[in-house]
Amino acid sequence: MGAQLRVYKRRIKSVTATKKITKAMEMIAASRIVKAQRQVAASGPYATELTRAVTAVATGSNTKHALTTEVESPTRVAVLLITSDRGLAGGYSSNAIKAADRLIERLRSEGKEVDSYLVGRKAVAYYNFRERKVVESWTGFTDQPSYGDAKAIAAPLIESVLRDTAEGGVDELHIVFTEFVSMMLQSPVDNRLLPLSLDAEALEAQEESHGKGEILPLYDFEPSAEGVLDALLPRYVESRIYNALLQAAASEHAARRRAMKSATDNAGDLVKKLSRLANAARQAEITQEISEIVGGASALADASAGSD
Repeated sequence: MGAQLRVYKRRIKSVTATKKITKAMEMIAASRIVKAQRQVAASGPYATELTRAVTAVATGSNTKHALTTEVESPTRVAVLLITSDRGLAGGYSSNAIKAADRLIERLRSEGKEVDSYLVGRKAVAYYNFRERKVVESWTGFTDQPSYGDAKAIAAPLIESVLRDTAEGGVDELHIVFTEFVSMMLQSPVDNRLLPLSLDAEALEAQEESHGKGEILPLYDFEPSAEGVLDALLPRYVESRIYNALLQAAASEHAARRRAMKSATDNAGDLVKKLSRLANAARQAEITQEISEIVGGASALADASAGSD
């Protein structure tokens, strides 16, 4: 076997092994998307009803609460960025990071200082490489988040909102994550979680209720509206962060499935190309061997004729 043919066969074997790996990763990601979609759908009603309850308390009373009161001139904000722990998902993490960079640039242009909170090793590595300051980070659960993870993330964020800005607190809380739209489309978005936009949330809840023919209930607050807000608003932040983590996980699996399918298809095309080249090299070797045999036979025949 010629050297060129051995090179082609070695490359075909390597690409075939890679194709098997990418195909397996594609199938794993496809199986996890279904579970992630179910979790996103299951978290929706809870988040909707909780938002409605918080809005009812805030709009049905004159209570001024730190988590619902707009600051006239906000000077410091917190941004929570959600990416993945692992790669091989196309531009999933990089798109979320770019969206966060655009948000941070806009906030800074408004004269606000930004505290960064990160979820996922990709975001942590990105910020560490550029030596950017990070207040807190979380890793190890982006592909399968739990409500406990959302609570762990929400606790320091709520604390920073309740703390005075002179003591390192923030006036606003923003979150950047990738929204799962469909199997083929995942879009990075940025939302402001706190302070709660009461008018927009109330209007959304009322429109949804009227659309379903529901009658909005009346509420009595015990022990007080402020006490109810103290209990509900942390749950509201946790549920919104949990929903964002689930959306991001579903988007990550969809992006990885798409990336691995593309890699598998490319590997298959490369194997076909290398196989054609290997066949051409083998045919060239056979043709050369036949030419050498024919040439040798002709040389022997000429030598025999000369001796006679």
